[in-house]
Amino acid sequence: MKITAIDTFLMQVGVPPVDGGGSAAETKSTYGFGGSRNWLFVRISTDEGIYGVGECSGWPRVIETAVRDLANVLVGQDPGNIDLLWNVMHTAFMGHGMVGTVGGGAMAGIEMALWDIKGKALGQPVWQLLGGRFRDRIRVYGHAKNTARADELRALGYTGIKVSFDGRVDLDLVYGMRDHVGSGVDLMVDAHGAPWMTTQDAILAGRELEAADLLFYEDPVAPENLDAFARVRDAVDVPLAAGERVGNIWGMLPYIERDLVDVIQPDTGRAGGITQMRKMAAMAESHFITVAPHSGSLGPVAEYAALHVMATIPNALMLERLEFDWPGRDEVVTPNLRVVDGHIAVPDSPGLGVDIVVDEILRYPSRVNVRSAPADNGTAYEIGTRAEYPYFQTRRNRAATLRRL
Repeated sequence: MKITAIDTFLMQVGVPPVDGGGSAAETKSTYGFGGSRNWLFVRISTDEGIYGVGECSGWPRVIETAVRDLANVLVGQDPGNIDLLWNVMHTAFMGHGMVGTVGGGAMAGIEMALWDIKGKALGQPVWQLLGGRFRDRIRVYGHAKNTARADELRALGYTGIKVSFDGRVDLDLVYGMRDHVGSGVDLMVDAHGAPWMTTQDAILAGRELEAADLLFYEDPVAPENLDAFARVRDAVDVPLAAGERVGNIWGMLPYIERDLVDVIQPDTGRAGGITQMRKMAAMAESHFITVAPHSGSLGPVAEYAALHVMATIPNALMLERLEFDWPGRDEVVTPNLRVVDGHIAVPDSPGLGVDIVVDEILRYPSRVNVRSAPADNGTAYEIGTRAEYPYFQTRRNRAATLRRL
């Protein structure tokens, strides 16, 4: 079997810009991405009529070009040699510098599609090819910004809920959520920035969160600031989580090797591929760290791939899911995943068990894939600093914002 073609399908997700141009304007999709979300799907064809699908994340409009460039070294190759082809791609990138999430995203989608082909050719689901499964369903957690949304998630059986700090630290929201959902629900907090907190602010907020009995405190400081992670880790009695922005095992290594976190969160669409994610999981296992893959901006194909990975690793914690995402999500793939009793069943069909609906994808051409700054209302940036676009920022009025009074 030989690869004959690699095709890409890029689409806009959520509400499109309203200005007729390329900016995000003031429109917002369900999760406030300013109409900037894109999904990039990949389809690899072979000379035996079998094709595989994958999904790339990281910066989809840029990654599409990377995928098309990589096709030059992949067409004509045997798609069954997955690890070899990953190294072919990785070496091809080498001359352009260190492989980040653009390279990791391109390789992730392509490698995902290669696993899909292999599973279809052998008549087996991908999880079977990875050594079999520990579990036949994967626990998921959802996002809630208020108690009404938390109730909707709980009605579907969710027992894990995450609250985000979109710049502003809202301790009242966290403790209000804890009081509302009770002790039977795992509660998480994502402090993902930008702007990220300074180290001391992250520590102060973390100490105030200790009594909320969190499952984890995610990205309290900028992901590059590993020494700050170590300081937060030593000062706060709350499990830490990070890793959604890395593109391969080398990016995840310091979080694991330095024991900076209790949970790693590789993104299925930009972590370099299914094999890379399983290697990350094995590295984490050796340090007694669990795995909860990121899915905050991903589409449905990457979600399928995450289920296969989570089924085959011993240290799976749970999978992030945008339960109330843009309605078009269910139209661009078949079949659709459904949450039952807070879990998603692991697919049993050959390959990944999913296919893309090209005609639906083509209805939503990509227009913009970068986010504009949020309004200057003091919830993301300190009032008056929006035009400065700070990557990290000291929280002013600490007593009011970082402490429960």
